Amino acid sequence: MNEQIKTDALNSAHHLMVGGVDTLTLAKKYQTPLYVYDTGAIRAEIAAFKQVFEENHVDYQISYASKAFATVAMYQLIAQEHIHCDVVSGGELYTAQQADFPMAAVSFHGNNKSLAELTMALDAGVGTIVVDNFGELRQLTTLTTQRQQPTTIMLRIAPGISAHTHDYISTGQADSKFGFDLDSGQADQAIKAAQAAPYLKLVGIHCHIGSQIFEVNGFEMIVDKLVSEFARWQRELDFYPQIMNVGGGFGVKYTAEDHPLQPTDFVDAIIKETRAQTAAQQVPMLEIWIEPGRSLVATAGMTLYTIGDEKDIPGIRKYLSVDGGMGDNIRPALYQAKYEAVLAKNPALPAEQVASIAGKYCESGDMLIWNQQLPATAPGDVLAVLDTGAYGYSMASNYNRNPRPAVVFCEQGHSQLVVQRESYADLTRLDLPLSVPEKTK
Repeated sequence: MNEQIKTDALNSAHHLMVGGVDTLTLAKKYQTPLYVYDTGAIRAEIAAFKQVFEENHVDYQISYASKAFATVAMYQLIAQEHIHCDVVSGGELYTAQQADFPMAAVSFHGNNKSLAELTMALDAGVGTIVVDNFGELRQLTTLTTQRQQPTTIMLRIAPGISAHTHDYISTGQADSKFGFDLDSGQADQAIKAAQAAPYLKLVGIHCHIGSQIFEVNGFEMIVDKLVSEFARWQRELDFYPQIMNVGGGFGVKYTAEDHPLQPTDFVDAIIKETRAQTAAQQVPMLEIWIEPGRSLVATAGMTLYTIGDEKDIPGIRKYLSVDGGMGDNIRPALYQAKYEAVLAKNPALPAEQVASIAGKYCESGDMLIWNQQLPATAPGDVLAVLDTGAYGYSMASNYNRNPRPAVVFCEQGHSQLVVQRESYADLTRLDLPLSVPEKTK
């Protein structure tokens, strides 16, 4: 049996369960492809983060990085757990508003916020705007002055430290589209500009060094460098931040090849290093913010597919095609992300075949998994691809004019549809017919 499947995740019929609900029942009731989440697992991960902060007796904030998975129901769940969230677009902000998420607990990120998005954030009363560049800083200074609206901001910096991760999801290096460069003095200039802005209240510094990080040393290096800079800023710029936001990126286990730490281990290391460095620099202890996204939702989610056609090329490869693919999970095609799958009707059955899981989209690169060991399968069987809770639904598309799947939350044996499956009619809802010009007389 796949090592990521616990024995208590199977019912008496050996069917795979999620949140206490039989996955075969879910597939029958809601159809496939289907995103399903164990929301109890999300709540437990949040509680674990809270516990490590509180045991260390530090001021903190957990801000869910909602780009990982953003729906009205997800924002409502986060609100129930009394943590913050961050948004990176007007669309995410609008979704949070539709969920009645408290705007004071929202941080607004993004490297190219439009005037309309900044205005929307100010109108909504967003708690913190994370300023990414000089153009945004000037624009926000003008807007807040015109409106005479005090606004809390953080500055995002590029610290010149990059975690070991995929190039597409590495963000902390100096050569990055994100943030004010620290080593060249851009951050100093931004602090001075923010201090001069009459309605901007600069409370903190934000950075993010990457995603799917498996070692604490990158975070420790960030803390060391930032606290040293903070001490210098206190001396030279009369500025010392209240908040140090170290972002997220805590790695999760997608396959047997992954050996991540517990997400709480990262936080414990960050707290201890911050305490040590602030003491060494003789500066005040900081309020620490983290922004977990993937680590809250990835392993809480899975995608259910129905197996269709089979192609066996003797001596080369066996393909099993499913009714979804790159339209509902672009990550394997985009940056060779790896997943594992199990047969939902009995993950404990011994493997009898090695098959590669192909999507239905008209691209050779539409492969979800290469060389997956599986029991014997037949068309109509339900295949569960594990740990797809992050960046599956949020990056889904209508490529080949396929409707996006539904999303279901499961907890304590109950399931709830939280995003309806798109219909073919939804695909053309925004299309307009070609107008026929009048014939010239």
